Amino acid sequence: MVVKTAEIDNNKIRYLEEGNSENTLLLLHGLGASAERWEHVIPLFAKEYRVIVPDLVGFGHSDKPMVDYTMEYFSEFTSKFVESIGIKKLNIIGSSLGGQIAAEYAVNHNDKIRKLVLVSPSGVMKYATPALNSYISAALYPNNDAALTAFQTMSCQDDIDEKTVSEFVERMQLPNAKMAFMSTLLGLSNAKVITEKLNMITVPTMIVWGENDPVIPIEYAQSFVSGINDCRFYKMLGCGHTPYVENSEKFFQIVVDFLD
Repeated sequence: MVVKTAEIDNNKIRYLEEGNSENTLLLLHGLGASAERWEHVIPLFAKEYRVIVPDLVGFGHSDKPMVDYTMEYFSEFTSKFVESIGIKKLNIIGSSLGGQIAAEYAVNHNDKIRKLVLVSPSGVMKYATPALNSYISAALYPNNDAALTAFQTMSCQDDIDEKTVSEFVERMQLPNAKMAFMSTLLGLSNAKVITEKLNMITVPTMIVWGENDPVIPIEYAQSFVSGINDCRFYKMLGCGHTPYVENSEKFFQIVVDFLD
């Protein structure tokens, strides 16, 4: 896996790249996360795809400019990022916030996308669940105990990798990290629900949701499945908010079958 940087609007954007296929797969992480959130599935997908995984602007080790982190801003960022690394056509998998960004991007750029996979995307839920509140609290007052509790609450696993916890705490202590996190949260809460735009997505789409997701409960899947014309749905049994972490082999199998 190679660590690279791109420059978007004078901001340095860090991204990971692996695989040398003609087919490109872009992975977009969720709120407060980084490219490393996908580390269990990157090597699996890299056997068949050129896998590109950015730290979204405002997150991870990418720059965190003083801007309003709205959905429009993230969608525009994604468009510029894709252009800057010279991708003509791609598949996208987006998780949570990354799922909403991927859906917004698809609304405006159907011509660029082969297939779209949304993993428990945000964009419809308008209140914070206790699990989301626990995560927000850990982001704003980052320490190992709070972060460990948040990650345990969000997934169906008790054995959370120590590295996941320590790297999250480290990232949230970076300059402007909390500002970008809060601005994104406010941007999400002020955005119109995405439902009315979903019929503008014309590419084959798959929705994957952990059956026990406590962050964005599975009942929100219905809005996406019924709103997107060409849409499949897969419920990941025994998984919480991040099935690609909790059962990466199974997640890979489901998704790669759809993409192929």
